[in-house]
Amino acid sequence: MRIICTLLFAVFAFTGCAKKGSEIRTAFAMTPQDTSKTAAPDSLNYLALGDSYTIGEAVPASESFPYQLARQLDSDHIATKNPTIIAVTGWTTDNLIAAIANSGLAGKKYDLVTLLIGVNDQYQGLSQDNYRIKFQQVLNTAIQFAGGNKNRVFVLSIPDYGVTPFAAGRDSIIGPQIDQFNAINQNISVAAGVNYLDITDISRQAGTDPSLIAADGLHPSAKMYGLWVEKLSPLVASEIK
Repeated sequence: MRIICTLLFAVFAFTGCAKKGSEIRTAFAMTPQDTSKTAAPDSLNYLALGDSYTIGEAVPASESFPYQLARQLDSDHIATKNPTIIAVTGWTTDNLIAAIANSGLAGKKYDLVTLLIGVNDQYQGLSQDNYRIKFQQVLNTAIQFAGGNKNRVFVLSIPDYGVTPFAAGRDSIIGPQIDQFNAINQNISVAAGVNYLDITDISRQAGTDPSLIAADGLHPSAKMYGLWVEKLSPLVASEIK
């Protein structure tokens, strides 16, 4: 497989405990992803911005939601290149902003942009006020990458990891906090006029369906990403067509 342009990729997961001040340990591995698609010259350029939920931590890169989305769009006769990805497990909104600034992509335009960011802001105990400011900033950047076409920007809500084995029964604490962060990103997205997709309810199905959780006991499985794409691809197709 030949990658179009995957900028940043890492293999590591949430680790640690629920104690105050616990942090995500990181072990960066800059690894190019394999692909097998040769795109037509007029295929859509796709940029995916985020964190572990965008790179598909703990599943093959080809089963992450951006790659599944690109394949589904192809099946819907919307030729789409393999995604350009700016995402690393453990990234907060601040980390994503810094990475975009150093990506060398300033001024580049994309036909499709997805954004999913915020779980690590919640996990690391960062303030909601900071998230509100920084999410607005990164969303503005996403709109710029889409050439100002807000119809081509798609924000996904933050999944609720409180139902996973990793959370160790702390769902009553984690879930409401995730809802609060999602209320922020949804309000900003709606006000900006971009597309917003709530996939949090799907993520909570993992509480009763272990097949929706990857082997690490935390991140979504390929099956769950597929459920996201089932909701996302018709939305994207309607805007593209």
